[in-house]
Amino acid sequence: MTYARPTFDSDPDSLPRMPSWVTSARAETLEDVAFLSGAALSHLHLVLGYQPVHQPLLRDRLALCAAEACVAFSGRLERAGELRDVVHMLRPGDLPGPAGETYLAWRLATERPVTVKALVRALPELQGDQIASWLDAGQGAPVSRAAMVLEAVLNDAPRAEVPALVLADATLAQALGWDHVVPLLAAGLKRSDMRKRGEDLRSACHRALVSSAVDAVRLSTDLARRAAHLKAVAPKLRAKGAEAAVEMFLAQDAVAPAALPLPDRSARRLCDRLVDLGAVRELTGRDTFRLYGI
Repeated sequence: MTYARPTFDSDPDSLPRMPSWVTSARAETLEDVAFLSGAALSHLHLVLGYQPVHQPLLRDRLALCAAEACVAFSGRLERAGELRDVVHMLRPGDLPGPAGETYLAWRLATERPVTVKALVRALPELQGDQIASWLDAGQGAPVSRAAMVLEAVLNDAPRAEVPALVLADATLAQALGWDHVVPLLAAGLKRSDMRKRGEDLRSACHRALVSSAVDAVRLSTDLARRAAHLKAVAPKLRAKGAEAAVEMFLAQDAVAPAALPLPDRSARRLCDRLVDLGAVRELTGRDTFRLYGI
């Protein structure tokens, strides 16, 4: 089923806020937490139809959050900054390593509409028929479907936490009528939740989605305001290729100057200009090998 999405005013401040009773309520029973997760997801669904929310940018930022959570599940120490470096500083022939592969999987999973073919691209270690079989394991309401897929993958492959979470989010997206994977579950689940099964796992997924949907709405508001400011200052940019560069910043969590469609020196000057205008931030704190994002 596909749900109609309204479009909202182009003013970022018109973005509807998550109701306080969703963020402050303490749910004890599965019924209560399921109600709250449904309310939170319904609100997020509205926000995703909001015109100033650049969905590719939001998904890319959420992919980073999901990758950071998955890396922590595996006991590794890499955090957001290190993950950005691993992926955005890769040279042809370089291997990203386990943490980089996790981040790349999440980025690839969010780039294209949800299909088995797109999921194979993100998870090349899996076969399409296996992915399709796991996706078919989900039945019922959206969160229950996602939890069932998560459980099915982990039962068959207990260490396949990244594929399990990617496919669970893909199932959730399909159930909610979203075209793309929106990474939500990984950032809200605890490591101990990944060992739960049945009703306990469903409850953990509901709780995770309450917190992650709230965070996603908050992030959407922040990114919408930052994107509006970037677009407001864009006419001041005189460099050839600046328009294409702005579009890259509106679609990606982080951009290296070398990736911009400008000569190297011009790209660095453009990034410095955007920082001076308050339209983008330098994300690394380094003097060289810098990354920028809104």
